Amino acid sequence: MSTTADDLAVHERHVPVISPGPLVPVADFGPVDRIEGWVATAIITALAALTRLMSLASPTDAGTPIFDEKHYAPQAWQMLSNYGVEDNPGFGLVVHPPVGKQMIALGEAIFGYNGVGWRFTSALLGVVLVLLVVRIVRRISRSTLVGSMAGLLLIADGVSFVAARTALLDGIQTFFVVAAFGALIVDRDQVRERMHNALLEGRIAETPWGPRLGVRWWRFGAGVLLGLATATKWSGLYYIVFFGAMTLAFDIAARRAYRVPRPWFGTIRRDVGPTAYVFLAIPFAVYLASYAWWFSSETAVNRYEVGESIGERQWYQPPDAIRSLWHYTYKAYHFHSTLTNANGNHHPWESKPWTWPMSLRPVLYAIDNQNVPGCGAASCVKAVMLVGTPAMWWLAVPVLFYAVWRAFVRRDWRYAVVLTGYSAGFLPWFADIDRQMYFFYAVPMAPFLVMAIALILGDILHAPNQNAERRTLGLIAVSCYIALVITNFAWLYPVLTGVPISQSTWNMEIWLPSWR
Repeated sequence: MSTTADDLAVHERHVPVISPGPLVPVADFGPVDRIEGWVATAIITALAALTRLMSLASPTDAGTPIFDEKHYAPQAWQMLSNYGVEDNPGFGLVVHPPVGKQMIALGEAIFGYNGVGWRFTSALLGVVLVLLVVRIVRRISRSTLVGSMAGLLLIADGVSFVAARTALLDGIQTFFVVAAFGALIVDRDQVRERMHNALLEGRIAETPWGPRLGVRWWRFGAGVLLGLATATKWSGLYYIVFFGAMTLAFDIAARRAYRVPRPWFGTIRRDVGPTAYVFLAIPFAVYLASYAWWFSSETAVNRYEVGESIGERQWYQPPDAIRSLWHYTYKAYHFHSTLTNANGNHHPWESKPWTWPMSLRPVLYAIDNQNVPGCGAASCVKAVMLVGTPAMWWLAVPVLFYAVWRAFVRRDWRYAVVLTGYSAGFLPWFADIDRQMYFFYAVPMAPFLVMAIALILGDILHAPNQNAERRTLGLIAVSCYIALVITNFAWLYPVLTGVPISQSTWNMEIWLPSWR
């Protein structure tokens, strides 16, 4: 007997279909406890303001800046009094783009040329950095509690604390980097929401490469912020590369999750062009715009080099102003490229990247142990050291191994994005080991280390299939760990802020021989 098409249709209707997963992804586009989230954020940010802004004027070197503040504070002051430009190299080495120094100048414009003035912008951005980390971790973990824990840990991080209280460029760049990272996390959720709406409206499979996603203002904002990071220090270029790859991975994952017929080709067709625009054209435009005052100045360093140290312009060459900027940039690049150990450049506090994850070789920003009053001894010690809180930084290796396992074995996107930010501040420095380096280059790594630790604490609290006893033990363990970090920070507080301590206390603060 022959089988008709109708018989086959009836048979197929009775064959069970087993789906490997939900046809429609869960509509999860961010935390929903908005009021509680902002209340928690406000409390944590207030605590950050208290720690970052208190006694900001101290210490100084007899009223002058400490460590590399001696470069940036006077350069910023010169910008303030000279229409936004540096025209006197005698103020220090002009080897970095202008945005960080312009930001320092804002504080000096408000408070004058003193400790509060040249540190105010760094401190303010350090406070906002804590707010950003709370919001970012809250979003990627979908938990206000986990976000709040991240904020507390960042407050108690010695590296982020000292960076926020000194007029150096690394803390300012870190703010722009983390803000760009947060914008891309919001963009990820927004893209998935748009894909979800397209699925519900039946537009997912209209073309093999999926729907257009519209204007992505959060990603555009990330491009602007990365331009500002690069216009603060050139190492911002590393984040452009890493974050550009990360946002493309977001797009591929979203198109796959919503069953676009050809997700990879769809990303190439729909997303690569706009991504290149946002991560190449926008940062480059912002970088050039940061030199607006330099372009308009008659006296800025190297502004009119055509006809001086470089030849007259030929028809195929860019305008004279761009050629002069290129010369100015090359001089700065030459300084950095020749700042190597092979050329005899050594510093007692330099370190190599493999020592950074555990803060094995910190940087002593200032120390005074001659006739210092204030601790009850004949002579006290006043010091400021950039050092990571050991209760967090000494766990970096197991934390990173766990994050790699979660990212690549368990396919946990939360740990993958945190590793991306951490790696962008860490791995590129291995490309030129001979270069003179310092631990303060690791300042942008600190927020991402804190994010990874907070996610792990969240996993302990929210592990599935826990009974009441295990939940209680997890809560006790997490609470004790946070208390340990805060206690560790409080112990180090004198050497993070220059509080006078006795010589014996100073010896107890130095936990490793490499800290000396």
